[in-house]
Amino acid sequence: MTGQFTTCLWFDGQAEEAANHYLSIFPNSRIGQITRYGETGPGPAGSVMVVEFELNGQKFIGLNGGPQFTFSEAISFQIHCADQAEVDHYWDKLGEGGQPGPCGWLKDKFGLSWQVVPAELPAMIGDPDPEKAARATRAMMAMGKLDIAALRKAHAGG
Repeated sequence: MTGQFTTCLWFDGQAEEAANHYLSIFPNSRIGQITRYGETGPGPAGSVMVVEFELNGQKFIGLNGGPQFTFSEAISFQIHCADQAEVDHYWDKLGEGGQPGPCGWLKDKFGLSWQVVPAELPAMIGDPDPEKAARATRAMMAMGKLDIAALRKAHAGG
């Protein structure tokens, strides 16, 4: 056993579309093997059953399992962004056709939840100075897409 794992995402017929959408957003990404349903189903013969893909080195499987299960906010993916340009890129691209949420969270057009987070945010909201941490947390709680300059300003007390 290698200890590696792959995240399986359950879709209702959009697994290949979702994989291609995510590949257009994340660098260093690729499609792997695509497996199609045969004559015995349960999906239509020739339609995509499973698509393997990697996003920035993270392995995923998109499974076209049907309408029985949907995504919820109980599971989300965090994207740690180096700067505001990355925050803007991921927020804008993943949010197309989806729903913005509070505190850097959004749902994409497939209903999958993402957290688009500046890499420095945990240090700000976890600052040992409780006043700095509280200011940064209050600022974050008032935002949809996170604004690094505004978070830094709040953290510093400005």
